[in-house]
Amino acid sequence: MVDRDSAVVRCRRYRRRILEISQQVSALHIAPAFSCTEIVDLIYNELMADANGVDDDVFLMSKGHGCMIQYVILEERGILTRGDLDNYCKPGGVLGAHPDFGTPGIRASTGSLGHGLGMIVGQAYAERLKRSQTRFFVVLSDGELQEGSTWEALSMAASLRLNNIIAFVDNNDFTSLERMSVGQPAFYPVVDKVASFNWSVCEADGHDSAAMCSALSTLDTAKPRLVVAKTTKGKGVSFMEGVPIWHYRSPNGEEYERAIAELADAS
Repeated sequence: MVDRDSAVVRCRRYRRRILEISQQVSALHIAPAFSCTEIVDLIYNELMADANGVDDDVFLMSKGHGCMIQYVILEERGILTRGDLDNYCKPGGVLGAHPDFGTPGIRASTGSLGHGLGMIVGQAYAERLKRSQTRFFVVLSDGELQEGSTWEALSMAASLRLNNIIAFVDNNDFTSLERMSVGQPAFYPVVDKVASFNWSVCEADGHDSAAMCSALSTLDTAKPRLVVAKTTKGKGVSFMEGVPIWHYRSPNGEEYERAIAELADAS
């Protein structure tokens, strides 16, 4: 059972930390990280087999530009240090704008959209051959579902019966600056399209941890599973929500103070 109140507190705290880091660099992907904050929190703090580490199950941020939320969670777990995050995108730092394999807690280099699910399929199949119980969690952007390689991976995962894969689509209805529903209206309904590839799939509120967990529990565990998480880009800060420019830029001093004030009740 997910403690919704605890999840809310954690996610506000994560957003505050991302905002703190935004004041040290000229730009970072705030809005894409904010839209999948609850999804990544749910995976790390509720769904991964080992609540105290990341060794049992595997998480991959296919939506590499949302990596700030992964970084701050890894910092809280002691896998990355505060210094690592304070030196984000700085000379000599270990953290870049997209995740790099070899960084503590990062299982693959991502950010070139459309490759993450394929990598997970390969890893999941290898573990299946070893009769491993490892599960593979992956977060995709709705934008990268425009990539044909993603659909090839969906097909292969179902054909190989890789029920050790659990995927989430951060369906915030945006690519970088354009709404998916405007530029790619045939993309919808996502659930029906994924289901036609023989995945077990559902839709849920991507900012409600308990709702996503409940929806996931209804899916067929004999198949690869996917939750289409309905989200808002820039969620958590009112003037960032659904505003395309926050895909790229950092807030100035005044904007930062306004944003922090909106998240002030985080513990």
